[in-house]
Amino acid sequence: MSAGNHDQPLVRHGAAGPRNLAGLAVVLLLAVLLIGGTWQYTRQRIADNGARQILAGISVVLPGILYDNEPNKDRVLQDTGAGRPLPIYRARRNGSPVAAVVTVSAPDGYVGPIRMLVGIAADGRVLGVRITAHQETHGIGAAIATEPPTWLAGFVGRSLTDPPEARWNLRTDGGEFDAIAGATVSSRATLAGVRTAVQYFNTHRDEIFSTPALPAGTP
Repeated sequence: MSAGNHDQPLVRHGAAGPRNLAGLAVVLLLAVLLIGGTWQYTRQRIADNGARQILAGISVVLPGILYDNEPNKDRVLQDTGAGRPLPIYRARRNGSPVAAVVTVSAPDGYVGPIRMLVGIAADGRVLGVRITAHQETHGIGAAIATEPPTWLAGFVGRSLTDPPEARWNLRTDGGEFDAIAGATVSSRATLAGVRTAVQYFNTHRDEIFSTPALPAGTP
């Protein structure tokens, strides 16, 4: 009898082990599913916020009456001078190209690079400029992105023939564009970025509109 009494607890402990492992496995599985779901949700929210920002920027530099497609989905990546490919968004009406929004990063801001969107009509005229990221000094260089962007509006309607390309500089540098008072360096960098966008578009117009769009979901 005593031998049987000693063996019985061992059987009970042995049977409980697999049940404990199974419970632990369920907990781990639930944790993995929870983390994965949270990550996917966060990733989607980040993507949605990014898409909204892109659409907001495009709407500023590209009048909606010009096109009937979705420029944010008609996108290519090309190197516009930043040393890495940046997105260009194409606008079309009835399938024909009418404009593009060129992303540029001007490296010579007072504090750091100035990133912007430049809307350009198919004939090379600037339709609008929006600063999307900068580190310029608040109250001085940051005025390049002031809302409403009255200084940036000075680029609208300009092209490489108006003024001639050689005159695409600040007046202090012998060109035809005014600088923001007290923010010459920031103004010069922004002007250089717009000029780069217009020059790139003028040189690569056919390539910009003929390159197949990136597949949906491409970063």
